[in-house]
Amino acid sequence: MTQVPGNSSLEVVVDNSTADAGHSFEESVELDLSSSDYYENRELSYLKFNWRVLEQAKNHRHPLLERLIFLLIFSSNLDEFYEIRVSGLKKQLDFGRQRPGPDGKYPEQTLKEINGQVRAALAEQYRILNDELLPSLANESIHFVHRSTWSDELEEWAKQYFFEEILPVVSPLGLDPAHPFPRLVNKSLNFILSLEGKDAFGRDSGLAIVPAPRSLPRLIKVPKEILPQGDNFVFLSSIIHNYIEEFFPGMSVTECHQFRVTRNSDLEMSNAEVEDVASALQGELHSRRFGAATKLEVGKECPEELTNFLLERFNLVEDELFRLDGPVNLQRLMAVTSMVERPELLFPKFSPGNPKALEEGSDIFAAVHKDDQLLLHPYESFTPIIDWVRQAAKDPQVLSIKQTLYRTNESSELVEALTEAARNGKEVTVVIELRARFDEEENINFASILQEAGAVVVYGVMGYKTHAKMLLFVRREGNQLKRYAHLGTGNYHRKNSLLYTDYSLMTADAELCADVHKVFQQITGMGKKIHPKLLIHAPFNLRKSLVKLIDQEKAAAAEGKPARIVAKMNALTDPAIIKELYSASQAGVEINLIVRGTCCLKPGIPGVSENIRVISVVGRFLEHSRVYHFLNGSHQIYCSSADLMERNLSNRIEVCFPILKKKHANRIMQEMEIYLDSPAQTWELDADGTYHERVTDANELLDVQNQLLHQLAQI
Repeated sequence: MTQVPGNSSLEVVVDNSTADAGHSFEESVELDLSSSDYYENRELSYLKFNWRVLEQAKNHRHPLLERLIFLLIFSSNLDEFYEIRVSGLKKQLDFGRQRPGPDGKYPEQTLKEINGQVRAALAEQYRILNDELLPSLANESIHFVHRSTWSDELEEWAKQYFFEEILPVVSPLGLDPAHPFPRLVNKSLNFILSLEGKDAFGRDSGLAIVPAPRSLPRLIKVPKEILPQGDNFVFLSSIIHNYIEEFFPGMSVTECHQFRVTRNSDLEMSNAEVEDVASALQGELHSRRFGAATKLEVGKECPEELTNFLLERFNLVEDELFRLDGPVNLQRLMAVTSMVERPELLFPKFSPGNPKALEEGSDIFAAVHKDDQLLLHPYESFTPIIDWVRQAAKDPQVLSIKQTLYRTNESSELVEALTEAARNGKEVTVVIELRARFDEEENINFASILQEAGAVVVYGVMGYKTHAKMLLFVRREGNQLKRYAHLGTGNYHRKNSLLYTDYSLMTADAELCADVHKVFQQITGMGKKIHPKLLIHAPFNLRKSLVKLIDQEKAAAAEGKPARIVAKMNALTDPAIIKELYSASQAGVEINLIVRGTCCLKPGIPGVSENIRVISVVGRFLEHSRVYHFLNGSHQIYCSSADLMERNLSNRIEVCFPILKKKHANRIMQEMEIYLDSPAQTWELDADGTYHERVTDANELLDVQNQLLHQLAQI
């Protein structure tokens, strides 16, 4: 039996005499539900999620190239974690503002645990690469040719490539008083060298840096005439290393080692000082490339005197140094998936399904006017949403279009359609969130395109990211104006819609569309707090409304009625919501949580959370939809753009929308039950904060994602 940390026996006393349905009731509980014993550390929980991603690289049920992709996604996730989360913890240390989190850990302790766990994870990552994936790829005639095994022909080709493609664009940097240590770009590939001898000017500093330009590919395919069998690749780093002395004629290179530094990439703008958010952000984007260092990665053979030199230059300590048994810029290996034609080594292709009412060429306004349409991406197509905007752009009856854009794809069809609508004389208002992390520059460009076409572009509200996913049309039908809306849990991003699971609701419900209109007015204009009838929105009443819905389940349980909460999200970190869920568990509410990533709640603690179950699904698609079910709510199913995190509930503009049609609510609930019942590709969280895989040998079992593919798509 799982023991409660720090407690040998627990007794919970609940006074139900004051219970009143729809309101909180008094509880007399011997436990302090705010105790740090009951909260997992947010950063360490995220690392556990990323470890589950890494585990997919070992999963033989996945095609081989997909296993490699999972290995590289682990690297990408880890980079962003250090760029944002670790840099935030380091800033607390630098400014002497350490404060413990709900779990009781201070930043200094958390950083130490992070670096220890990451060191172990990186060792496992490179073991998987070197011992499992590279040999398996070689068996499939996909080779990454180490320079120690180059043939004479290959070496001659590599030498020619070096002199024609690399030498002309690389700028070696000798280190001396006139050439101080350079500012190296975030996550760039570099080499540190020890030199012997004097150059033409008599300089003999003994050290040099060779940055690899970002304009050069990190992975180079060997021509078939050199190696005709299979697909063969060499790393840019191997070619540079092999001919490194060509940068320093007459001198001897005694040591040459690759390294890479990860920097703080969080953008900061003071609300009080910013007059034009777009201009201010453009200035900040440059500084992101040169923020404070958070992590140094070097080749495993790099000697201590060189690593100490680098640590000193980057103002890092030994604990922030990671020695890697392979390329330090591993993420750039992703290019191989587009450089080989091996579909059998990837997940089978599928065609997203499409409801008959939304088939290509259909009148989408007529279809939505007749009935709400519900889509689950990527199993069902995102194309109807794009087609809807395209139809609206050409429809003379459409008077205005309003849309939020947080992330969209590089050559956005939606931006093109909105531009066309503006040029056709429609009132087009687009709320573009310029601070969508790592998409800021692209969003600035989209804003310029839309403004030039005559659209009104709003950058949201300073201090609050606009994360809501909303699209609103106003159309003249006869003598009346009618509103139509799209509400979603994911971004307006066609490429992501093939990789992320998200719900889309297309509706003509008058009250719901009126609420969407009110939220747009609040963002673009000014005025007092609005009161939507159906929508719940952050930062104003989302947390309060969720607490009220949880209270209703508690009250029902107190009266002996069935009470249940099912919630699906990316992350659960908000202490106030966690405390309410603990209280509901104590009251007897059955709680099932599907949390893809970070989860600070601990399930299964006797007397606290024994009625709570938490699972995480990691598979082919990134679980991204947010769904909240309350058995006794006036609306049983809500979908949302918001996770249950402090930032989403307090510092973002989010919407949570009810699924009004019973058939759609029932469908979503049936799909949630598949998540809860399917054991394959599912991890369960234990009371001690560890996860265990529910089924490790599931060759005959379809995981939830494959079940939904077979139900909704064509595969």
